[in-house]
Order: sequence, then structure tokens, then C-alpha cells
Amino acid sequence: MAVKPVMLQPGDTIGIVALGSPLPAKTIDARVDTLRMLGFDVVLGDSVYAADGYLAGTDEQRATDLMRMFGDPAVKMILPTRGGVGVAGILPYLDLRVVRQNPKIVTGYSDITVLLNVLYQYANLTTFHGLLLVDFRPGTPAYNVDQFFAAISTTVFPRRIENPPGIPSVSRVPGNVTGPIVGGNLTSFVDSLGTPFEIDTTGKILLLEETHEPINEVYRLINRLKLAGKFRDCIGIVMGQCTGCPIAYGKSYEDLIEEVIVPLGKPLMTNLQTAHGSYKATIPIGATVNLNTFANRLTVLEPAVQRESGSG
Repeated sequence: MAVKPVMLQPGDTIGIVALGSPLPAKTIDARVDTLRMLGFDVVLGDSVYAADGYLAGTDEQRATDLMRMFGDPAVKMILPTRGGVGVAGILPYLDLRVVRQNPKIVTGYSDITVLLNVLYQYANLTTFHGLLLVDFRPGTPAYNVDQFFAAISTTVFPRRIENPPGIPSVSRVPGNVTGPIVGGNLTSFVDSLGTPFEIDTTGKILLLEETHEPINEVYRLINRLKLAGKFRDCIGIVMGQCTGCPIAYGKSYEDLIEEVIVPLGKPLMTNLQTAHGSYKATIPIGATVNLNTFANRLTVLEPAVQRESGSG
């Protein structure tokens, strides 16, 4: 069973880090103000405002910021500014021993999902496929905020993960499986294949989503995961949205799912609202979930956080 970080409560300290691409200072400051208005203390990593082309500082700088947050006993949650590109570059510089000794809430999506799964897979830490700093803005749907704090600030379980009203998830292949859930951004996981940080899907329920890739390219990415055995090894599949993915050669994302994913024969749920879409469910990576596509339900079977260190 994965280690659960301590739940986040009002007045706790959130550490802000830039782990991939840069975010404008004006945006960072506005989002930090929102967190403070919500009742949290905030500390910023040294390279949060750094910008070097498509990266927010060097790999070493970004990794050092992250490790400092893990080493700071006051910090209860580590919140990246955004994803973008470059998160894989910090992985060789992480001290997973320190992570194991100081479990904290780590959240994000997009390229951050590489880190989320590495921390679960190699440090046995439950992480959260959820909001980034950039999401704490006026107009963020209440669904997103409610989902987020239900996952990181309560120990209520079981917790069903449901789309907002009027946006149904769709069960495409019948089945009923239970196991840890892993996954996130398709491109990021394909980039990890053949590296020491390749995602392990054995006995897991696999979550995938993508953004702004034409469907022929999404096919290529999914086929690479298939050839790498990731669909063979998983026990169930949850497909999130392909946000802003244009039809290519007359084929849509739904066509791709029907023609490539459905024939795999694994219990399959599609259209989960998460990550790059307007609505964002928060998924605890490494937590045990039940995927029941007979009943069209995805249910988290355990709290993903604990009330105090060592409480289980």
C-alpha cells in the first residue's frame, strides 16, 4: 500500500515550484494571492520566476527547488506552477530517499504526471493528478476546486469520481476490476519509454489523456504504449479527454478509441473530465480504485491522505 501524505488544512503552507515550462511572474503572483485568500501560507521556490526559453531554469535548479520543499517541515503541499515540457529532465537529480522520509501532497497534470508516477512507483508515495497553480484563478469551475479538496483535505471514502452533471462518462468495455490507478498525459508517458523512469502498468488501472495533438499522432503514441506492453499489463483503462485534438484523415478521437482501445478487451471507461479540459477531476495516483464499467463507476476505495503523520 502506498504511503499517504498528511491532509491539507486551512493555515497550512503550500510550496510553489516551477518544474517544467515558465509561467509569467504576473500570473504566478495573482494565483498565489488566490491561495492566500483561501487561507493558506505560501512559500516560493528560488527558481519559480526563472525563464530560459521553454524551461523555468536548468534541470538542476528545478530539481533543487523540489527537494527543498520536500525537506522543509513546514510545507504540507507541493504545487507546481504549470506543466509544459522539461519535467523528465529533473528526475535524475531527485533524492527519492528524502521523498520517502518526508511524504507530502504533490499535485499536477500535463507533463507533471511523469513526476507523479515516478514518486508513486519509486518512492511509494500517493500523488494527485489534479490542479496546478495556474488553475487557481477567478472563473475556475467549482467542480474543479471541490474535487481537489475532496481528495487532499478529507479522509472520506469510498469516494466516487463523477463528471459534472450533464457530462456523462461512457463505459465502452464491460468489466469490474480493482487495483492502483496510474497514468496521466499520453505524450509524457511515451517519452519515458526505454528510460529508468518508464511507467509500470502491471496490475494497474491506466488513466490516459492528451491535448492538442492531431488524431493520427495520438494513434502513433497509443500504438507505442501498446507495443511496449503497457495495455497488455494493465487490468483496466480510463480514457480522459483529448482536448483540442483535431480530426485527421477523417478520424476522430472517438474513432480511435473504438478502433484501437476497445479491441484490447480491457474494462474501459471514456470521457472522464480531467487534466487539460475545462473540468478537472482529481485522481489519486497509487490509490486503490474500483473500475466497474457494468455500473459505469470509478470509485476510490481508500482515503488518499491521512490526518496526521503515521496515522495510516
